[in-house]
Amino acid sequence: MSFDDAVLVAIAGVLAGAINTAAGGGTLITFPALLAVGLPPISANITSSLGLVPGYAGGAYAYRRELRGQRRRFFALAAVSVIGGVLGAVLLLNTPAAAFKVAVPYLVTGSCLLLLVQPRLAAWVSVRRSRKGVDEGRVGLGARSAVMVAATYGSYFGAGLGVLLLAVMGILIPDDLQRLNGLKALLSCVVVTSGLVVYLLSGQASLPHVAILLVSSCVGGMLGGLLARQVSPTVLRRVVCTLGFGVASILFIQG
Repeated sequence: MSFDDAVLVAIAGVLAGAINTAAGGGTLITFPALLAVGLPPISANITSSLGLVPGYAGGAYAYRRELRGQRRRFFALAAVSVIGGVLGAVLLLNTPAAAFKVAVPYLVTGSCLLLLVQPRLAAWVSVRRSRKGVDEGRVGLGARSAVMVAATYGSYFGAGLGVLLLAVMGILIPDDLQRLNGLKALLSCVVVTSGLVVYLLSGQASLPHVAILLVSSCVGGMLGGLLARQVSPTVLRRVVCTLGFGVASILFIQG
C-alpha cells in the first residue's frame, strides 16, 4: 500500500465516521475509496465494514445524552440486529462477485429513496397509531422485523446501513431525530460487530486498510456527533440522499 493510498483511506475514514454519526451512509465514502486503491468489491465491502466499527462506537458515545432513557428499546432491537448481522455476513460470503457488483447500486438507491420519504411515512404511521391508541414508546413486532431486515442488508453491504436504520426507525418509532440518530449509531455498531467474526474467518478483509479505518473513523465519529446537533434534520437527509444517489449513479455507469 502506497503512502498516497493510505492518506486517501484515512481521509475517507474520517469523513465516513462523521457522516455515519450525522445521518448514516458513511460507507458511501469508504467503499469507493477502497475500490480506488485497488481492492475487489467484496473485499472492499468487508474491509469498510470492519474498519468503521469504532466510528459507530464513537458516534454512539457522542450521542450518549440522547441515548438516555432508551435502554429497553436498545436491547429489544439489539437482539434482532445480531441475527441480521450474522445472516447478512453469511449471505455476502456466498454471493458471486459478479452478482454482488450488479446489486450494489440498486441497494444504495433503495436506501436513499426510503430516507427521502421517511418524514411523510413517519407522520402516516404516527396517525395510525394514535387512532388505535397504541403506546408509541413500545418497540413492536413491525419495528423489530424492519430493523432485522435493515441489519441483514447492512451486514451484507455496509453502504446505507445507517440510512436504512434511521429510515425504518423514523417510520416505526416516533421520536426526535437526534435520539434516533444515537440509537442508530449504537445499533449499527452491533450489526457490524455481529458479522465481524464471520468476515475475519473469510480472509477477505485487507487488514492494513482496516487498521487505518479503525483509527480515522473513530475520530470522524466523535466529530460527527458533535457537529450533527447543529444541522437540521432536513439538511441531514438531503446531504445523505444526494451523496447516495451520486455514488449509485457512478456505480451504474461503471457496471
